[in-house]
Parts: sequence; structure tokens; C-alpha cells
Amino acid sequence: MKTLIQGARLLNPADGTDQQADIAIAAGRIIAVGQMPTDFVPQRTLDASGCYVLPGLVDLAVRLREPGQEHARMLESEMHAAVAGGVTSLVCPPDTDPVLDESGLVEMLRFRAARLRQARVFPLGALTRQLKGEVLTEMLELTESGCVGFSQADVTIRNTQVLQRALQYASTFGYTVWLRPEDAWLGGGVAASGALAQRMGLSGVPVLAETIAIMTIVELMKVTGARVHLCRLSSAAAVELVRQAKTAGLPLTCDVSINSLHLTDVDMGYFDSRARLTPPLRQQGDRAALRAALADGTIDALVSDHNPIDEDAKILPFAEAEPGATGVELLLALALKWAQEDGVPLMEAVATVTSRPAGVLGDSLGTLAASAGQIVPGGVADLCIWDPAAEWEVTPDELVSQGKHTPFEGLRLQGRVRATVVDGQIAFEAERSKVAQPA
Repeated sequence: MKTLIQGARLLNPADGTDQQADIAIAAGRIIAVGQMPTDFVPQRTLDASGCYVLPGLVDLAVRLREPGQEHARMLESEMHAAVAGGVTSLVCPPDTDPVLDESGLVEMLRFRAARLRQARVFPLGALTRQLKGEVLTEMLELTESGCVGFSQADVTIRNTQVLQRALQYASTFGYTVWLRPEDAWLGGGVAASGALAQRMGLSGVPVLAETIAIMTIVELMKVTGARVHLCRLSSAAAVELVRQAKTAGLPLTCDVSINSLHLTDVDMGYFDSRARLTPPLRQQGDRAALRAALADGTIDALVSDHNPIDEDAKILPFAEAEPGATGVELLLALALKWAQEDGVPLMEAVATVTSRPAGVLGDSLGTLAASAGQIVPGGVADLCIWDPAAEWEVTPDELVSQGKHTPFEGLRLQGRVRATVVDGQIAFEAERSKVAQPA
């Protein structure tokens, strides 16, 4: 379909472009920005007056709950939630049920996701079989099936020798290993160690659990030459270790979740299970360090850490509730909220959810690598139309995801996605009443 996006303000962090321009789309590609070809006759025109056109968001942490919950149609709902949030490319971890440790499972997930014609799905394969941390998976087969890297999700490898072998193998073939840094013996608590957790009688996770894991990973990177992505940093000490590793020239990238960027342990309130998260929310000094590190580029990307959890698993005593929260629909609004609060330029804030996470994925994006996370003539037409005037309140009824639990419930946010274009097709279009009028 030939589509014309008209009257929008275009923001492209990849090259710093900020201009008023029309965009012509045909055959899934952007064929012109600004001056239209004389022979271009659109079949559909989107009036984006008063809106921004941004590159489609790239979210590095979205759980889709499939394979495993096909009966609940989770893939359909969570993919719809992704495009409702402006996300056109997403990475999903391997801790599904069954685990993504076989090529057939990966192929089926990609096939089912492609049929929906919504966001692009980039799976992470399991680093070890069944995520047990004992036997390495067939990484070559998983890569050929479409995996963009290998991960243990939130499961720690206890045996350092196994982790070393995994990094050696990944390094040999140029694979990226995605790890959430937490020591197996010091982790396992339900809240960040500190005075608040102690007063509430909750088992704590010390910062040391994160820093020891990072130091181990960094030392193994030096020996193996492996490329590693650290998932969801949570502490100031972790930020400093990453900064040192990057200064030393190690191929290390990392991200932070919207939860850790905005919230602290105080937001647990009176045992509010919506704030039961992994990693746990830490103190104000940690949050400040994470925000500064995202702004200066030490942290490469902002992620939603989307994890849709049903009512039965969440409405439980704090320590028993399943950790996680929905977030893919909130990613862009919370990125811009952070930018406004900290005086970060709009262009740089948009980069943290577009061009910078695309850079983390790099060549693993395949044919998309040259234009993912940016707006460029000839590039893929993955776009987000954002209405900055729309004001809305985060409520369960406003969320498309089947996961209705978020610590941001009740928060009023400025700006909302009006439409999302994936591969030149309109994958999501909001009702004008939801985006055009302040709530």
C-alpha cells in the first residue's frame, strides 16, 4: 500500500533531523521525506498535524508468554499492546514454557508472530538447556532459526566454568550473550536490601549481588573476548563498573527498565505487589545514577521489561507474588517524562528507545540493520506517530495488554501514540477521541 503521512514533525535521532516533513511510503519502504515524487499517488493519507513522527520503537525486553499460553491468546494481545505503544521491533527472552532451547520452538514463535503482521519479534535463545545452567544449547541451530542472541533470562548460572564455556563458544561465532547480573547465592530476595526492606521484614537483595556478578562477567569477557549485553541494571555501583569496562574497550552494552528509572523502594508502599519486580527497586541514589547514566550513554537503552502477569499470580502477599509488570505501552511516555524531569533533550530521549537499542542489536537485525531505529529514504517503514498533546491516566482499562498490573497505575502521562506503521502497513491506529483531547 502507498501511504502518505502528512503534516508531522519528524524526529530522527540517528542523524539529528528535526523538521516538518511529509513521508511517502510504498512497498514497505520510505521512498521520500519532504519533497514528494511527482508520480506518487497515495492510497491512504494519515493526517499527523500536531504530531511527531518517530522511528518505530525498539524494545529489548518484552515477554510474550508464548510458547506456553496459546490458549489465552497471549501472543495476539501482547503484540497488539506493543504496537499500541509504538513498538515496532521487540526482543523476547527465552524463559517461556517450554523454554526456547530448540529450533522448532523458535521457528514456530516467529511464524505465529509474522502472521499477525504487527511488531517484529527477535527471540533470544536459551544459553543452557532448560535454563538449568548445566549444558549449553545448540547455539548454531538456534541462530539459524532466528535467535539474535542467547540468554538465561532471570536464571543465574551458578557454575562459573559453564558460563566461561558459554562465553567462549559465543565469542567463537560472534554471538551476543544477554545476562541479568545477579549472584546466585546473594540474590533470591524479594526487595532491595536496606532499611525499608528490614523494617518490612522482606528478604533483601544486596547491591553486592549485582556487582559481584558484573565483575565476574567482565573478567570472563577479558579472557574469552565475548560480547555481552547486561540486562536491567539497578544500582549506582553497577553503573560505575559498566563505565569502567566500557572505558577499557570491552564489547559491553546494557539497559535499564522504566521501573528502575522512575521508581524507588519507597514505591512498594504497604506491600504493594505491583511493585514486586526483578530486579528489585532500589534507593534514590541508585535511581539518580541510572538516570544520569542513561543520559550520558553509559547505559545504552531504556526497556519496558514488559511482563504480563495474571490476577491470580499477582494479587498475593508481596513475597509470594510473581515479580514483573506490564510496561510496553508505557515505554515512550515514561522515556519522555524522564527527559522532561531531567532536562534531557527530546532527541536524546527518543534515541534511548529507537536508534540506541537498534545499535545494541546491530547486525543481528539482518536486512533491517541498516535502517532500524531511524527514518531514512530507502529504509524500512517502521514508524510511530506520537501526539504530544494527549493526556491520559494509566488504568487497567486503558491498557491493551492482558497484564493489567503496573506500579504506574494512576499516573497521568502526557502524550500518546496515535498510529504505528510496521513494514509500511498501519499496525495500530488509536481512536481519535483517545489521543486528540486532554483527559
